[in-house]
Amino acid sequence: MLDLRPVGYVVGLLVAALGATMLVSLFADVLAQNGHWPVFFESAVITILTGGLMAMACSNGVGQGLSLRQTFLLTSLVWLTLPVFGALPLMLGAPNASFTDAFFEAMSGLTTTGSTTFEGLDALPEGIKLWRATLQWLGGVGIIVVAMVFLPELRVGGMQIFRSEAFDTMGKILPRAGQIASSISVIYIGLTVACTLAYSAAGMNAFDALVHAMTTVSTGGMANYDSSFGSFGAAAHYIGTVFMVLAALPFVRFVQLVSGTAKPILHDSQIRVFLSVISICVLLITSWVWGREGEFTELAFREALFNVVSVMSGTGYSSADYMTWGTFPVVIFFFVGLVGGCAGSTACSVKIFRYQILFASIKAQVRQIHSPHGIFTPHFEGRTISEDVMSSVMAFFVAFVLLLGVTAVLLGMTGLDFITSVSGAATAIANIGPGLGPEIGPAGNFAHINDSAKWILSMAMFIGRLEIMVVLTILTVKFWKT
Repeated sequence: MLDLRPVGYVVGLLVAALGATMLVSLFADVLAQNGHWPVFFESAVITILTGGLMAMACSNGVGQGLSLRQTFLLTSLVWLTLPVFGALPLMLGAPNASFTDAFFEAMSGLTTTGSTTFEGLDALPEGIKLWRATLQWLGGVGIIVVAMVFLPELRVGGMQIFRSEAFDTMGKILPRAGQIASSISVIYIGLTVACTLAYSAAGMNAFDALVHAMTTVSTGGMANYDSSFGSFGAAAHYIGTVFMVLAALPFVRFVQLVSGTAKPILHDSQIRVFLSVISICVLLITSWVWGREGEFTELAFREALFNVVSVMSGTGYSSADYMTWGTFPVVIFFFVGLVGGCAGSTACSVKIFRYQILFASIKAQVRQIHSPHGIFTPHFEGRTISEDVMSSVMAFFVAFVLLLGVTAVLLGMTGLDFITSVSGAATAIANIGPGLGPEIGPAGNFAHINDSAKWILSMAMFIGRLEIMVVLTILTVKFWKT
């Protein structure tokens, strides 16, 4: 029988740690003097006590390590349990949300999706604004560690191709997974500090700079204002673009760069393809807007650049309502969101490397058809793509498309229109943030959709953030058999 105590112990510790982070928002609210701090105090006490008691109750089952099944279960339970407690501050006080809205918001935060059910963001207490950013910031660093430490070992969606690379960051194999997690965390904090300082230099006040830096580096996209980045000037847009791009690159490359070797980051094919796709999409949209307006403007280029990077990285900020730009840009935004960033980053969606493996396989297959007696093996970054990696990637693509279809159908059954259902399913599974249409598009939010749809989208965000196959695996009967 599967021993749940090691899983419960780790989940308990993480829940208690989440409760401790609520105290930071408590102090922010005290400094703002708006009287909302008791909400964070109550939430922190409940969360810390629950997590601590859970960890103590399961401590006698802690062994030397986790089995494969325990790791699958742990990875899923963490992202399912933490939003429950993360929703507490949102329920107990302003904005006094229902459990459905609060859970949706917390799930959106921890999965770095960035979709929101809240209106009137400008008037929210400072503690709540910081708490939403904290959820995204913790979710961002958490998913990097999961992607580089756990998913390669779980052989999920082709991530096993990075198994050895994840620990070969200093020119030698790191002795423990904790060491790479520590190194990545340092880089993550460093980027957050640098982004905060840059936003401050661009004219943001200290609080806005900190909150938006946390949601930029995590590619989360929860802003302090209903107008998102439309509240800020050109300098903030360009700074945000730079840091969204950096956050969507493999963090292991930053570790190597800091260690004194720039060659890996310069020769990474994922990075080259990622930047190329952004450049092409920005050029196409800028040209389209240029043709519509009859002249080239810096504003058109800036808005195309910022919003393309935001959607492709899965951040979800918006500086303008691109739904008004015409059909062609909207189509590009829909599909570029399904591309995503690089593996081992805070970015979400399908990821660049899976498309590279898919196209390498197609190329090999076409060459095989032309020369039936030849042997053509697909490669990725100079390495032969093994059969298990290829099968994992193909399974991921099939699962992604099926989940997208099922989610869209379920949303349609709740009464949502076609565009809202399809784009809502895509934005949730790919963890992008805004959808398409007047209701959930860049100028809207998820406040007015029905509760059933919100729960469907919450589960889609959860499944999508964990690369789909992790959750599907624990839902099988065979997983629970001894």
